[in-house]
Amino acid sequence: MNAFIGVIYSIDYEMLIRLLIAALLGLAMGLEREFKRKSLGLKTILVISIVSCLLTIVSIQSSYIFPATTNAEIRMDPLRLAAQIVSGVGFLGAGVILRREDDTVSGLTTAAIVWGAAGIGIATGAGFYVEAIIGVGLLLISVELIPLIIHKLGIKQLHLREQYLRVIVRDREDIEKVTSQVEKCVEKVKNIRIKDLNNNEYLLVLLLMVENDRTTTEIYTEISKLDRIESIELRA
Repeated sequence: MNAFIGVIYSIDYEMLIRLLIAALLGLAMGLEREFKRKSLGLKTILVISIVSCLLTIVSIQSSYIFPATTNAEIRMDPLRLAAQIVSGVGFLGAGVILRREDDTVSGLTTAAIVWGAAGIGIATGAGFYVEAIIGVGLLLISVELIPLIIHKLGIKQLHLREQYLRVIVRDREDIEKVTSQVEKCVEKVKNIRIKDLNNNEYLLVLLLMVENDRTTTEIYTEISKLDRIESIELRA
C-alpha cells in the first residue's frame, strides 16, 4: 500500500497535463479531417499527436535522469528522439498522397495536417502549451476560414473549379471540332491531352474550368448533347 502511494506521489502531473493538451489539440485537428471524410481522420491524428507528445516527454526527461558515471561523461540531446518523429510521420503522410491516372494529385492537405499533428505533439511535450494552442488555431483558420474569405472576395478566377473530362472520338478530324464545342460549354479549357487508342479511336482528356454554382450533372448533360463523341467521363 505504501509503495502504491509512493508511486502516485512520484507521478509528474505536469506531464499528464501535457498529454491531455496534446490529445485535445489532436482532437480539434482530427475532427476537421473527419468532417471531410478523409482517409486519415480523427483516430489517426489523435494517435500521432499523443504519441509524439509522449516521445518528446520521454526524450527530454531521459536526458536528465540518465545515471551519471565516473568513467565517462555522457551527454544526451534532449530532443534527439523527438527529432525522429518528423521524419517517421513523413512516411505515414506520404501514404495518403495519391496521383491519379489523369495526373491530378490528392491528399496533400491531409498529409500536411498529419505532419502538423506531430509538430503540435512535440511542441506540447516540450512544454510550449500556448504556442501549440495558437498553432492549432492558426492551422484551422488557414484550412477552413481563409478559403471561405477568399471565395467571398468576388474574384471571378476564385469562383471557378476544376473538372476533368475524358471523351472518346472516332476520327482524327473530330478532335479539334469536339474541343471547340466543349470550350463553348464551359468557362475555359485549361489543358488538353490526346492519346491514341488501339481501336483507331482517340482519347481526349481536358481540364475544364467551370463556375462553382454549376453542377456536374448539368455540365455532363450539356456536353453529352455534342456531336462526334463516343463516350464521356466527367470527374470533379
